[in-house]
Amino acid sequence: MITRVYISHCEQDELLAQETARALWAVELESFSSLYRKAWALSRAERIRFGVRQSDCVIAILTPEGAASPEVNQEIGLAVGTDQLVIPLVESGVELPVLIRHLQPISFSPHTYEDALGKLIQNIREITRLDWLKIKCPYCGEEMTQYISPQEEVEKALLKGMHLETMCSYCQRAIFLDPRTFRPLL
Repeated sequence: MITRVYISHCEQDELLAQETARALWAVELESFSSLYRKAWALSRAERIRFGVRQSDCVIAILTPEGAASPEVNQEIGLAVGTDQLVIPLVESGVELPVLIRHLQPISFSPHTYEDALGKLIQNIREITRLDWLKIKCPYCGEEMTQYISPQEEVEKALLKGMHLETMCSYCQRAIFLDPRTFRPLL
């Protein structure tokens, strides 16, 4: 069962990592990265070792800068060495590092990252159970938990170019969700 995910990325890809963490948060997956501004009493090396070992899966964000980053490649090496599941999110045109070259990556371009996150969540749903969805209401700001929409409903919404719909349990207003990332739309 996947409950914790380590996000491997270089400093230049921090915004992509934050977007990934938000999408994982929405489906109740805890995420960790050595670059997050947490646990300053621990060295970065300790945060990496702890994060990778405590995670059920490692997501590697590989842009040209990420694929060339020694830190990202070391994190991938640690993940492979500890038999972690590695899911690469790879920018078009970027070659996978040698240790994960055999894997099937989820490709993206700078304009299709949300599509890649949707594929990531779908892949995780195929190998583990995701029951809950966390939503922060864009109107009243309250955070609520609901059952996640079945994958069939998500796929129908994507095919029709539509959104998912739910209701805030606090203010009772309709909330429309992006079917890829489950992010509320205004």
